[in-house]
Amino acid sequence: MVSKVQTVLMNQLPSTTDVLVVGAGIVGLATAYQLTKRQPALHVTVIEKEPTVAFHQTGRNSGVLHSGIYYTPGSMKAITCRRGKQALEEFCQLHSVAWERCGKTIVAVDDSELAALVRIQQRGEANGVECRRIDSYELKQIEPHASGIAALFVPETGIVDYIGVSRKLASEIESGNGTVLLGSRLRRVTSHNDRIIAQFDNEKIEARYFVNCAGLYCDRVMVDCGLTPPIRIVPFRGEYFTLEKSVWSLCRNLIYPVPDPNFPFLGVHFTRMIHGGVECGPNAVLALAREGYDWRTVRIDELMATLCYPGFLKLAARYWRMGAHEIGRSLSKATFVKALQRLIPEIRSEHLTKAPSGVRAQAVSRDGKIVDDFIVHREGHMLHVLNAPSPAATASLEIGNQIVDRLMQIVDEG
Repeated sequence: MVSKVQTVLMNQLPSTTDVLVVGAGIVGLATAYQLTKRQPALHVTVIEKEPTVAFHQTGRNSGVLHSGIYYTPGSMKAITCRRGKQALEEFCQLHSVAWERCGKTIVAVDDSELAALVRIQQRGEANGVECRRIDSYELKQIEPHASGIAALFVPETGIVDYIGVSRKLASEIESGNGTVLLGSRLRRVTSHNDRIIAQFDNEKIEARYFVNCAGLYCDRVMVDCGLTPPIRIVPFRGEYFTLEKSVWSLCRNLIYPVPDPNFPFLGVHFTRMIHGGVECGPNAVLALAREGYDWRTVRIDELMATLCYPGFLKLAARYWRMGAHEIGRSLSKATFVKALQRLIPEIRSEHLTKAPSGVRAQAVSRDGKIVDDFIVHREGHMLHVLNAPSPAATASLEIGNQIVDRLMQIVDEG
């Protein structure tokens, strides 16, 4: 697949296409893939500014195949996660992409977390997730080194190679009536007589339909289309460590804390990776650039846009204590280790090696609320995916399926 995409990249961009998808993360690729399967007569072109697919959020997450246990029943997150998980498992099985259904534990370390554990179980059961409450004895049978008074065991949670999935999706798109182009940055988008004209550096593409799957820049792309987004993307960096190989046995599969119900992040946890190793994290700190993977990466224009956004100011005022704690955990390895020791007391600082970070594209409304559910916003012949954080990778094939449904409605309208 890689060589084929590189060959296409050497040529000029095509002058026309039926559907133009901006962004070759897993959601953009899944959308194009579903379109080639369901509407093979339509040509789809995926364009990505980076030199590879899955360069940002998709390629930097923890590789978990989520069950859907956390999400509000009936929400788009809950529905697409459940359907998408099954579709992704079938896709991986069909195309020999590495995956495994390994199970996870959500651990309550003291009495104060038991009520939240009950609520999570109720949500999971409402969403059709296989899950059950276990006591400390059974927890030790599943995860001998985990410490807690109770836990939820979710046997259907899994791990997967999302980069491998993305590469295979790109290959399948190009085997159908589609093209994946890398290394071309969108500059602006205009509409004329129901045709969409997208400017990429020195080339233009004319399309009938446009799908914005630009992730960290999805709201900026909407602005490039001459529109006003209803939300603003605020980038949160998640920092990780990996366990030294000598202590991989401390975590058999996935060990999670009980999350704060008022915050969209799940807390630092342990994840066995599909190609070996155990990852620990992430925390959640404001990134100083949309692609700010460390404290040294600062883009003043992007940072000032975040700091001056009324929604962020209201969010910061509401959660400043939690934000300060997350920053402290980012700057102090000892504080990070202490958080991990709540779940596995045997963890020591010397067991941890710094790993690459990820940045989550989190939509925040103008009134300072963190947008919980996925958002797909329509404007004319355009669809804009404006909020697709976790579990979007798990749900990607079903999100893509629903985007194609909406595209077909636009097509039918003429």
